[in-house]
Amino acid sequence: MRLIGKEEIENIAIGAALLGTGGGGDPYIGKLMALQAVEEYGPIQLLNVDEVPDDALIVPTAMMGAPTVMVEKIPNGEETVQAFEALESYVGKKIFATMPIEAGGVNSMIPLALAARLGIPVVDVDGMGRAFPELQMVTFHLDGVTATPIVLGDEKGNSIVLNTVDSVWAERIARSATMEMGGSLMMAIYPMDGRTLKQSGIPNTLTLEEKIGEKVSQAVKNNEDPVQEILELTSGHILFKGKVADIDRKTEGGFAKGTASIQGLSEYQDQECKLHFQNEHLLAEVNEKTVCVTPDLIAVIDSDTGIPITTEGLRYGARCTVIGMPCDPKWRTEKGIEVTGPRYFGYDFDYCPLDELLAKGEN
Repeated sequence: MRLIGKEEIENIAIGAALLGTGGGGDPYIGKLMALQAVEEYGPIQLLNVDEVPDDALIVPTAMMGAPTVMVEKIPNGEETVQAFEALESYVGKKIFATMPIEAGGVNSMIPLALAARLGIPVVDVDGMGRAFPELQMVTFHLDGVTATPIVLGDEKGNSIVLNTVDSVWAERIARSATMEMGGSLMMAIYPMDGRTLKQSGIPNTLTLEEKIGEKVSQAVKNNEDPVQEILELTSGHILFKGKVADIDRKTEGGFAKGTASIQGLSEYQDQECKLHFQNEHLLAEVNEKTVCVTPDLIAVIDSDTGIPITTEGLRYGARCTVIGMPCDPKWRTEKGIEVTGPRYFGYDFDYCPLDELLAKGEN
C-alpha cells in the first residue's frame, strides 16, 4: 500500500489519456475532480491487487456515455457517491475498495476522486488495460463475471438499479438509460470479491499510467520528445506522423463516432492515415492498409507537447504522432477477439496482431 496525492494524479491523468486510446472521457475533467477531492479529504490509499482480502467486496466506478457530452455536462461528484452508496445498500455489504473499470481518461480518475471522498482504498488494477466503449468489454466478462447489479446515477439525483440476464443486456439497457439521462452518467458496476478480482483483473494499470505520465512530464519539462520513452514502457510502435486534415465526428446512440484523416509529414510525406473511432480508436489505416486494429491500442500524441489527444480533442491542423501498442494477452484469446475484435464493430476482416501487421508492411 502507498499513498498517492496531487503529483501522482497529474501523472496518472496523462497515462490514462494514452492507454485510453482516445476514449474513456476527458482526462482533464477527471483530473480536476480527483485533485479537488485530495485537496479536501487528503491522499488516497493505493493497494496492490495481492493486498485485497479474498472475501472483500470491490466495486468499480465509472462514467458511461459519449465523451463529447462531458465537455458541456461536467459531473459534480455527487453522482458517483450516490451510485456507490446505493449499490452498497442494495447488496447489503460494506464495500472495501473501488477501482477503475478501464484504463481511460476520466474513468481512471473517477475512482480516485470517490476513494478520497469516502476514505476507502483504490486497487491498482482494471478490467481492460485500455478503454473500450461497451460494458461487456472487460476481462471479467471473459471469465463469466456478471456486470450486475449496476447502479446508474445522474446529476439530477436520479438513480436506477439494474439486474440483467447477462452483461450484453446490461450494456443495451444501460445505454438506453444513459441517453434518457442526458447522454452521460456515473455508475457502480461489476461488484466482485477479491478472489475474482485477482483471477480476472489486469494488475498495475494505475502504476503504468503514472510511469507514462512521469516520462511525458519530464520530456516536456526538458523540451524533449517523449515518444520513445512511451514506446519502451508500452512495447509500442510509431504508426504515422502528420497533421490532422479532416474530422468527421458525431454523437450517436450514446457514443462519439467518426473518422479522422491525417496527412503525412517528414518520412510520411504524401501518405495518409485514417483513424476510425467509437469513443476509442478502433482502426488505423495508412494508405488504406490496416496497420493496427482493436483490441490492440491506437493512441494519438500531440507532436508539439507530447500530450495524448482524445477523440473529442482532435482538431484540424494539429500535428500528431499515431502509435500502436499490443493489448493484454487476455484480449488475444478466441473469446477476447469475439468480444472486442474488428468483426464485432462491423469491419469485414479478422483480427491480426500489431506486430504481424507491421511485419507485413515491411515485406
